[in-house]
Amino acid sequence: YKVFVACGGRRKQQGGAVELTQRARAQYNTQSALETDVEWSRDIYRELDLNNERNAALYYPSEPLGEQVNFFTMLLRLLLDGKIKAYEYRLDGNELFTKDNELDVKNMLEKFYIYYQEDENGKLTVALEDIPCAEVQKYYIKESNYVDRRTSTYSTHVMAICPVIMRSDYGAEPVPYPMFWLDYNNISSYLRITPAMTSSYNNTRNMSLDDYFVMGRYEGKIYKTSNLQNKPLADYCKTDSAMIAEQERIESELSTFENQLWNSSSASKKNKVQDSESENEIKTGMSQQSKKDPQEPVTRETKANNRQTSSEKPRISVRRER
Repeated sequence: YKVFVACGGRRKQQGGAVELTQRARAQYNTQSALETDVEWSRDIYRELDLNNERNAALYYPSEPLGEQVNFFTMLLRLLLDGKIKAYEYRLDGNELFTKDNELDVKNMLEKFYIYYQEDENGKLTVALEDIPCAEVQKYYIKESNYVDRRTSTYSTHVMAICPVIMRSDYGAEPVPYPMFWLDYNNISSYLRITPAMTSSYNNTRNMSLDDYFVMGRYEGKIYKTSNLQNKPLADYCKTDSAMIAEQERIESELSTFENQLWNSSSASKKNKVQDSESENEIKTGMSQQSKKDPQEPVTRETKANNRQTSSEKPRISVRRER
């Protein structure tokens, strides 16, 4: 099968990756809810380690293979061409997508010792062999978990992405250096037309990078949540065991909340069914009562018999003598 998509003013023929994108976006709610529609939300920051098999789709190929390049190479090309905007990684680690916080690309290249060339018009170019794509071995992402009362759905959306370059000095342990933040909505249109290989078993690139993020195919450890004190987990988890326990606790809170959300919905439906059945039983009993002969005379003896059969023992009345 083949579909046609409009891209850059021209019609381009795409294969299964675009078709899967359409199916994925139909199955998974990808429209951000309005603030007035969000009943509950929680923002989570995760660290995606590209050594993890589930995240390797962002690392492959570590070096360009013909026209195939990895995620970071694609992002840097778009950034140098001015097609997307990047934002400074602040000291507090939060993303701020404002004009004042826009990234100076030239300063970023110099900061990370990436060799570049600049023409007379100020356009920056970096040769493929000078892009440190093999050194970008991690990504930070911010995902938002929320309940949309307008659509009655629980959704998880990636909101921001930050590439992290690993550098070591004199053979020491590699140190992570966050490079810049990207607004996911600003890059998603390019991810939809970028096929990705997501499995070592099946090497067909039958999924787009947008599908990969929308369907939650990545796996990452929580390193921070949005909180009133703006503290990452490392600030109050002093040991590795404490960090693992806190990460598991947050994951459990998210899954428990989602499960209770659907269980409470199912319980309310069950109660409605039970109430409906009880109402039907009452109506049935009343209709059977109405079928009795209304002309049947009611005597004292009939009333006494009714009272006697309504209880296991006959009722005894005592009259006080004067």
